[in-house]
Amino acid sequence: MPGIDESRSFVPLKIAVLTVSDTRALAEDKSGATLAERIEKAGHILGQRGIVTDDVKKIRAQVKKWIADKAIDVIITTGGTGFTGRDVTPEAVEPLFEKRMEGFSAMFLLVSERKIGTSAIQTRATAGVAGATFIFCLPGSPGACRDAWDEILVHQLDYRYRPCNFVELLPRLDEHLRRPKAKGATA
Repeated sequence: MPGIDESRSFVPLKIAVLTVSDTRALAEDKSGATLAERIEKAGHILGQRGIVTDDVKKIRAQVKKWIADKAIDVIITTGGTGFTGRDVTPEAVEPLFEKRMEGFSAMFLLVSERKIGTSAIQTRATAGVAGATFIFCLPGSPGACRDAWDEILVHQLDYRYRPCNFVELLPRLDEHLRRPKAKGATA
């Protein structure tokens, strides 16, 4: 049965939140604020928070900056995952993925369908891993951010959650870059 294993200690992660919007400033960013509040309430650290316009280069530059920051464990973007001409977050972020997380998109669709019915089909929420950093791209509505956090991310970003979680994978995300010495190697 899935749940919290109280014998394990909570491990706080450093999480960055990026809002993608042509129409909002940080002061009126309800989706980013929703995520920031939930991140801190869960015991994690809001590493950084930013806002960029719906522009592939700007989105990608900010996400790449946070991927390169070894202190950031997780990046969550909100906005730009729909079908309008301005919605370019998946196009900006997915090329950065070393591994795509198909299960997140499917799980988010299931959660959304329970809340908004067939309208859930209008999301292009996506996730993946790059540079030993988990990246989740969520829709721009506070409700979608709430649903993604409360029903998926709060559990998977908690080391105590069983039977498994993303936190226990963090130390191994870049193991392919740390090759062991070949037998007989001296250097």
